[in-house]
Amino acid sequence: MGVRSDLDANFDFEIVDEFLDHYSIMVDSMEVMILDLAKPNMYKRSVDELFRVFHNIKSASGFLNMEPMARLSGFVEDILESLRQTDELGNEEVISWLLNISDMYAVWQDDLKLDNELSKIKYSLLKIPDLEK
Repeated sequence: MGVRSDLDANFDFEIVDEFLDHYSIMVDSMEVMILDLAKPNMYKRSVDELFRVFHNIKSASGFLNMEPMARLSGFVEDILESLRQTDELGNEEVISWLLNISDMYAVWQDDLKLDNELSKIKYSLLKIPDLEK
């Protein structure tokens, strides 16, 4: 039984369907917001929006008992909170790391669509990028 079957068996259809719709929108919008971290006129808005996205995914995936997703989302949320405290533009290392994080969420989106188990988190994603370059 895959992650989608597990969700359908344990939660109301409307809750699962709403999560999947919102998750898809958030995953599809991540890359643009991440790339906008390098733009002076978009930095503040993008970092705030990314923080909100990961906070929402953390909350929803925690409620739905998708622990790997909830944990990674909380980890990313903490990094984004650090970025929110500075006016420095996103550096290449941070942007690259966030793009790799985005790719992980896209893999999970496919796992949900194909009713697979959630793929394992790549170890390299757990290495905090240098936020001060």
